[in-house]
Amino acid sequence: MILPGSTLGLLGGGQLGRMFTSAARTMGYDVIVVDPDPHSPAAHFATEHLCADFHDQFALSQLAKSCAAVTTEFENPPADSLAWLARHIPVRPGANALAIAQDRVREKTFFAENGFPVGPFAIVQSETDIDAAIGAIKFPAILKTARFGYDGKGQARVTSLTAARENFRAWRAVPCVLEQLLPLELEVSVVLARGADGAITSFPVAENQHANGILDMSIAPARISANLANQARDISERLAATLDYVGVLAVEFFLVEDENGKEQLLINEIAPRPHNSGHYSIDACVTSQFEQQVRALCGLPFGATTQHTPAVMVNLLGDVWKNNVLDTAMILQEPNAKLHLYGKREARDGRKMGHYTVLGGDVETAYASAQKIKQRLTQPSDAL
Repeated sequence: MILPGSTLGLLGGGQLGRMFTSAARTMGYDVIVVDPDPHSPAAHFATEHLCADFHDQFALSQLAKSCAAVTTEFENPPADSLAWLARHIPVRPGANALAIAQDRVREKTFFAENGFPVGPFAIVQSETDIDAAIGAIKFPAILKTARFGYDGKGQARVTSLTAARENFRAWRAVPCVLEQLLPLELEVSVVLARGADGAITSFPVAENQHANGILDMSIAPARISANLANQARDISERLAATLDYVGVLAVEFFLVEDENGKEQLLINEIAPRPHNSGHYSIDACVTSQFEQQVRALCGLPFGATTQHTPAVMVNLLGDVWKNNVLDTAMILQEPNAKLHLYGKREARDGRKMGHYTVLGGDVETAYASAQKIKQRLTQPSDAL
């Protein structure tokens, strides 16, 4: 075990790193953050901020010399940096699991080859692969770049072979995945933690709603049957074990009807880190996903994931800032709302600036309150 008083390293200084750092400092750890942004959100809470590129050898050497273990807060840290660090100190999650999650081709192939439920897809390395996919994949479909796509970026809905080819060319023929567009009932996710000893624990399943490809709202617990929730947790835990994953992992699912009208869960993708849809755990669970990340990194026993209060989390994007200012009174006048801001200096449309979580005696009450706040925030100023 790595006990409090030790120093932990973090590659990446965004909002997920900020919340990890806050949890670690609260538990008695020091944290060194490496991030090239001098104003990175995690740097505000870190013991030390190495303002450097993720390839910077001096910064990596400082982590190896000063830290007991290292983790990441985003899915695309450089593989060579992780490999170098892993030769000196524990890196959790490991490079192999990250490499699979970083690349949709490897990710989808991993799901299929290991028997996990996944929708129809085809790997696209050239235009001829698009032609060959016709039949197995029907239009409309979704074309996704294999790497560096998130929050709707690197994704395009295509309604024909011509549209798929045009998007592929526009993306300069980078490797892609062509996915069947599915008739979704819901999107849900499971956030879990797995230790180096194989111990595993999952948070309650969250129900997710998106807007413009970005997670808008997470409702916990999800409004699905206990049987489906158990299936989602079971699939997620088996997936983490198959990956030999160590750390916090999010598994996103589509809930669809099969040809016999039976509800079925299909894995969409995984995120090798804490996840937006798990933010509700900060206020509504005995242990937050970020404290669990610290525990997994340090080899400590996991905390209880029991949800003590139904909750709805809503992302705050830069769109609702007026003149770079958020009217926080609109949120805080709701006594059961908890506000979390990420310390980012500039509000931009589509940029995640914070979130709020509304607690309630039941999910529907929390949902109604969350929607009421959202409506106030998105009303034009002259309508207030």
